[in-house]
Amino acid sequence: MSLGLLLLIVLILMLIGVVPTWPHSRSWGYGPSGALGVVVIVLIVLMLLGRI
Repeated sequence: MSLGLLLLIVLILMLIGVVPTWPHSRSWGYGPSGALGVVVIVLIVLMLLGRI
């Protein structure tokens, strides 16, 4: 398993974890999950281009 794939799996799990479903995080909106989603998309593009 390559480092890029492992990093992608960890980031996807973190993306699932920041979805605002808990009462204390509902006021945060989609900011945390949106930012982490952008990181996941950039990582996928870099993996497809062969940079990672």
